[in-house]
Amino acid sequence: MKVWIPHEQGLGLIGDVPDGVTVEVAPAPDALPSDPAGVRFWVPPFLAQTQSADVAAKMPDLEIVQLLSAGADVWVGKIPAGIMLCDARGVHDSATAEWVMTAILAHLRAFPAFVRAQARGEWSYGEHTPTDELAGKRVLIVGAGSIGAALAARLAPFEVSVTNVARTARPAEGVHAVEELPGLLPHHDVVVLIVPLTDKTRGLVDARFLAAMPDGALLVNGARGPVVDTGALVAELETGRIAAAVDVTEPEPLPAGHPLWSLPNFLLTPHVGGSVRGLLPRAYKLVGQQLRRFVAGEPLTNQVTEGY
Repeated sequence: MKVWIPHEQGLGLIGDVPDGVTVEVAPAPDALPSDPAGVRFWVPPFLAQTQSADVAAKMPDLEIVQLLSAGADVWVGKIPAGIMLCDARGVHDSATAEWVMTAILAHLRAFPAFVRAQARGEWSYGEHTPTDELAGKRVLIVGAGSIGAALAARLAPFEVSVTNVARTARPAEGVHAVEELPGLLPHHDVVVLIVPLTDKTRGLVDARFLAAMPDGALLVNGARGPVVDTGALVAELETGRIAAAVDVTEPEPLPAGHPLWSLPNFLLTPHVGGSVRGLLPRAYKLVGQQLRRFVAGEPLTNQVTEGY
């Protein structure tokens, strides 16, 4: 039995490999180490695009696709029937939650303006102008999964109130349903998106969603670019009424000359929320656990289902 992984470092991080299993490094769709026949467990490259999903069709014996990403939108519906797809739920909780916290604090404490002032050689972006603060803010987390829980834990010491929203309500846990968003949005200062990209979340943040946010609110997108209607976001940001901080865009990468580049109330990072030094150790710990479960005939975790 062959296993393909995308990183040379993974060979030392995966842990004990069961007898009869050969692990090979396949770093890219055009850099395959051997005949795809015999590969039963495949770990594609991190943040792989559609061309990587096409490789699965060339593997006649493939049974498991174990992703290194929490998002599976590139893969759902694009691999042959009968192949189990598993995501990396849990691997990116700390990194993504840290990115969201950084984005919120950077905006509220006006760090982008201070960076621009530094580039101009100016001591202050506004003499003695106070910045906003996180304390006392009302934060709405749209996506009450494991990343949402990690974010809520990090927000707790900052004296904020947190409201959680998920695909379906969980009243016992205080989690609201997506259908309740129109009534929730006007009462929150910060709205964080960490939902998966599905048919139901694509375009979730449209003109009506943005218009329901109160003046001065901040939209934070740590999910996927297509969750937000880019045209509607540009139109709302151009009024200066709200602000946005995002790690993802639609299209991605954001093309040169796009109006978002020049908006002062828009903070952008280039899809780096999960790209941290601790990624590979955490990811390959999961890969090793999943591989050993598979060989032992045990159920795998993180199986991607419809609407995941």
